[in-house]
Amino acid sequence: MSPVASRPPTTSAPSPSSATTSPPRRRPALDWRIRFGVLSLIWGFSFLLIKVGTEAYAPFQVTLGRLVFGTAVLAATLAVRRERLPRGARVWGHLTVAAFLLNALPFSLFAYAELTIPSTLAGICNATSPLWGMVLSLVALSEDRPTRRRVAGLGIGFLGVLTVLGAWQGFGGLDLTGTTMALLASLSYPVGWIYVRRTLAGTGHSHLSLTGAQLLLATVQLALVTPLFTALPSRFPVVPLLAIAALGALGTGLAMLIQYGLVAEVGPTTAAMVTYFIPVIATAAGVAVLDESLTWSTPVGAVIVLAGAALTQTGPTRHPMRRHQSARSGSEAEPQP
Repeated sequence: MSPVASRPPTTSAPSPSSATTSPPRRRPALDWRIRFGVLSLIWGFSFLLIKVGTEAYAPFQVTLGRLVFGTAVLAATLAVRRERLPRGARVWGHLTVAAFLLNALPFSLFAYAELTIPSTLAGICNATSPLWGMVLSLVALSEDRPTRRRVAGLGIGFLGVLTVLGAWQGFGGLDLTGTTMALLASLSYPVGWIYVRRTLAGTGHSHLSLTGAQLLLATVQLALVTPLFTALPSRFPVVPLLAIAALGALGTGLAMLIQYGLVAEVGPTTAAMVTYFIPVIATAAGVAVLDESLTWSTPVGAVIVLAGAALTQTGPTRHPMRRHQSARSGSEAEPQP
């Protein structure tokens, strides 16, 4: 659910001769601004859908459900486009780790976090991914050099986090366990993207193929873990079940496909701007639909976080966390919520 990211695995550039003979790309039916708005809404509402899902189902069940529906969308797309899953034990081994760090782990942490914290707070925690990503990239990626502006953005961003959490009040009234889980989920995305950048770049496989395999592996991981910690529900309430289906099919499947198109059409920098709309929509949805309470420090802190995150994305080098999901070894996007 959040959408920011590393440079994804890419295929080698086509030769001049192949570029001149390839057919022109079809112009999308919808303007990219409309698709950008749809993507912002889908990811912004993801935290609300998680909250609704966990009202009737265990967190692992919510995560497994969203992965099943999301994988189904990617599998159908692969079939329509007649693309195959990647081959090679090495690629699948690295995708297994990526699936855990970018899907299974953060999706589960957000679901558990929203048992005790509001969806508005979860959405804002997700916006800290670029901040974590900058810290990690300075350590793990030698080509990323700190600048004064980016370091200032990092400091401003974490000041915003403290504002959201009400640090001057001693974090009173705040569930530290749930908040820590949400922050760890946002940290998992940049860790996963750096791993992907180091291990899967230049594999020659398409973004869609890699991401389809990654979601499939994450689904298998949750299918193995869920029965160990949860019992089969005795009843299946419809509204929470529909929320899980929407979370997977729209927030994990369709959103990733939309993001691919945006990256191809307007570039990763513009597409990654969706990150800054997600907490705004998540907060509005939580207050309007779920009637969650909102103190002044939450929106003010969120603005400070986003301002700091924006500063960390400036500079001569591309930040390794410019997203999607995502949720996602095959896209130039932010990790999805």
